Amino acid sequence: MDDASSYGTHGSSLRDLARLRTARRGRASSWDRSGGNDDRLTVGPGETAVLADIDGPGAITHIWCTVTLPDHDGPGEAETDMLRKLALRITWDGAEHPAVWAPLGDFFGVGHGRTVNFVSAPLQMSPEDGKSFNCWFAMPFAEHAKVELISELGSAPVFFYYYIDYERYARHEPDLGYFHAQWRRENPTAGESEAGQSNRRFQIEGTNLDGAGNYTILDAEGRGHYVGCVLNVHNLRATREWNWYGEGDDMIFIDGEAFPPTLHGTGTEDYFNTAWCPTQAHHAPYHGITLPGGPNWSGQVSLYRFHVEDPVMFERSVRVTIEHGHANKRGDDLSSVAFWYQVPPHRPFTLAPAAERIPRGL
Repeated sequence: MDDASSYGTHGSSLRDLARLRTARRGRASSWDRSGGNDDRLTVGPGETAVLADIDGPGAITHIWCTVTLPDHDGPGEAETDMLRKLALRITWDGAEHPAVWAPLGDFFGVGHGRTVNFVSAPLQMSPEDGKSFNCWFAMPFAEHAKVELISELGSAPVFFYYYIDYERYARHEPDLGYFHAQWRRENPTAGESEAGQSNRRFQIEGTNLDGAGNYTILDAEGRGHYVGCVLNVHNLRATREWNWYGEGDDMIFIDGEAFPPTLHGTGTEDYFNTAWCPTQAHHAPYHGITLPGGPNWSGQVSLYRFHVEDPVMFERSVRVTIEHGHANKRGDDLSSVAFWYQVPPHRPFTLAPAAERIPRGL
């Protein structure tokens, strides 16, 4: 390999494909080592499978996978909580703490243990019925990458098929951040009682002048870039009145700044680049609504916003938050995955046990 080979300055555009690169491409996958067609891992309940164990310098450039239960080998219906009981964990350079730790389905862009066909620039779920998962977030590393699948299913094994594509270089560039992803949940958020309030007052009136009760999507320390999130809402309010789950402003606090933060938004749908209490599914390169909810915004909602062209830079810390309803009045089930790059070490985090990740029934 050429000593000059490294992550490089190449972009991802079609124009840049003509620029010849010096690197070595590799792949870890579930291909059948016997030469047969059993191209999968069987991961039993409580087991951890190592999907990739790669020496650096290098970068993971693409992950594809699909999973099913043995009773549904093929395109059949899988149990509804499987994608919350399986977790993806990635550790860089032999660190003590993983940098990626999230339920499998949420990591690939849709919450509530559900799948649906959608297309964004970094994450996609593809046919059949969104059960083919893809990730194109670039994940450079200096010394080592370890990718694991953790099963917390109670009794059933799963069949897991995957590719992890990567590049290997002669040298690592020290100014590259390490990819991170963290899952969080508040079930339910601490809302207000509706007693004595009209629907209008409960939904759109009141004040929030400190952001202290906001739902936290990310709370990180160090230097890096916040590059987006998936936010899931399960609307827990049963009413025939106007039951919009949004009106919660996004507030991103950079480097410990006081309220009001420099990045203060105007509403949930606005942060996710939609408008007027949307009821329609939509997917674009950097924003979308994969699950729009049912009538009167009931049930399960899943949204994404990726800061690909506009990463949020931080030098010491970042706290990404959003109100749960205007002035944090609503008590819904919120969960999220935050995606960011940073210089190590990062603030350690864990993943809640499977019993605390299981989605509510519709």
